[in-house]
Amino acid sequence: MGQYSSTHCGGGPKNRHHSLHPSPLPNHRRSTSSQSDFFSLMNSDEYESTIPSVFGNLDYTDDIPDECLALIFQCLSSGDRKKCSLVCRRWLLVEGQSRHRLALNAKSEILPYIPTIFSRFHSVTKLALRCDRKSVSVNDEALTLISLRCSNLIRLKIRGCRDVTDVGMSAFAKNCKSLKKFSCGSCMFGAKGMNALLDYCSSLEELSVKRLRGISDGFAADPIGPGAAGSSLKSICLKELYNGQCFAPLIIGSKNLKTLKLWRCLGDWDRLFETIGSNRENHVAEIHLERLQVSDTGLMAISSCPRLEILHLVKTPECTDVGVVAVARKCKLLRKVHIDGWRTNRIGDEGLVAIAENSSNLKELVLIGLNPTSTSLLAIASNCQKLERLALCGSDTIGDPEVSCIATKCMALKKLCIKGCEVTDEGIESFAWGCPNLVKIKVKKCKNVTGDVADWLRARRRSLAVNLDIGEIDIEPVDGSASDSGALEEAVEFQHTATTLPITGASDSPSTSNVDRSSSSRQWFGVFGGRSLVACTIRRWSNGNGDSSESL
Repeated sequence: MGQYSSTHCGGGPKNRHHSLHPSPLPNHRRSTSSQSDFFSLMNSDEYESTIPSVFGNLDYTDDIPDECLALIFQCLSSGDRKKCSLVCRRWLLVEGQSRHRLALNAKSEILPYIPTIFSRFHSVTKLALRCDRKSVSVNDEALTLISLRCSNLIRLKIRGCRDVTDVGMSAFAKNCKSLKKFSCGSCMFGAKGMNALLDYCSSLEELSVKRLRGISDGFAADPIGPGAAGSSLKSICLKELYNGQCFAPLIIGSKNLKTLKLWRCLGDWDRLFETIGSNRENHVAEIHLERLQVSDTGLMAISSCPRLEILHLVKTPECTDVGVVAVARKCKLLRKVHIDGWRTNRIGDEGLVAIAENSSNLKELVLIGLNPTSTSLLAIASNCQKLERLALCGSDTIGDPEVSCIATKCMALKKLCIKGCEVTDEGIESFAWGCPNLVKIKVKKCKNVTGDVADWLRARRRSLAVNLDIGEIDIEPVDGSASDSGALEEAVEFQHTATTLPITGASDSPSTSNVDRSSSSRQWFGVFGGRSLVACTIRRWSNGNGDSSESL
């Protein structure tokens, strides 16, 4: 979400509403009743000797314009902002006017307080409503009232609001037509509410839907079409949907779609990708597929997306070298590739060599549960001269020769992660001289690597950050599931939550479903949807444009 947008709080000192402040006490330009007792105590004989005379009794913040005061508040945490709002009436007013982001504990008890809350925070444009699974959430009446008070909302995130129905979503969409980002999870409204949102919010750019219970009625759910948002939608993320196929018309009809993420959704998705690939004017640049029923047929269709730059294949057992080769040969702009082969050995040297030979712009490569040999690693190290971030996890074929090849050939490499591989101290020592641009190396769960090599490597390359974890080697399985870690989920959801204000103690606990799951659904998710014992160790390294990177 980035930083707050610019704030307008009524101009400088000449435009302040001094009538909002109580009458000043002697030697005080502004104070509240609570401050009166405090300052009178300061002026008593008991405290006279402890207060330096240089401070006097002046309020030095009185000369700070409201705009500057608002900028100061925006640099504080949520707790500090709340404390500052209690200092005086002016600070209370400025803090409320300058708050554009708000998080509420969306229990039903909040309904009577909605007018008061949004009278103070009338400038809110980014709102999060969260309710835990043990509480009764806000209903249609509350959501409608919020939409009337916050007609300028551009981002809404709702979690666990199970009492919001299609009626409430329709009313909200009619009142908040400027919405640009919408994210929902564990809610009960259905296709009618979602279609209303897409029909009225013509500026909608990002849509994220997770565990939407109202459309889990088998294959009888109404299709969800693009509506008025078809020309503005750029990102669609669907997670853990039992009937995600009803979103197919929306995906196909989004003319400017750039990012598509499908995680643990039921159904055969090959036909959808064939339809997308048949449109030569598609703008898709990023595709994430995780625990999805997609085969080489779908990958061949994806290869018809000429602008594809980012591809994630995570635990898609029907995908083989054939599909990966098709994508690599046609999608020449690939710069980020994540492949979790799930130890099926269906993707190997053939696919990786094709990536190496055709992806000269590749900057980030993550290989998990694959068994590449020196043939493919040498091709990657020799041809991908722009490679900056590399992760090799859970491989039985990566040892010292392969790691030494990386150290010798990957001149642009900045960050390296090796986890659960057959590497020894000798292989790690090769980075004392290789990869001149390397700034960080992480080695985890490699049973043949000792702690001594970390100190040895630090001594020879003081600028290199070495992260070595040699404990609990065989306890945790290697998992490359990005969504399990939550690292990529925030791409479409609210970020920088430190600046939100949990009015009544915001909570984001996952909610349980009130809808009975069919035995076939449970069986399918037992294979493709079960969470691993440990979250992925690979964090998101770079932001959307790939120019800057974070730590491994």
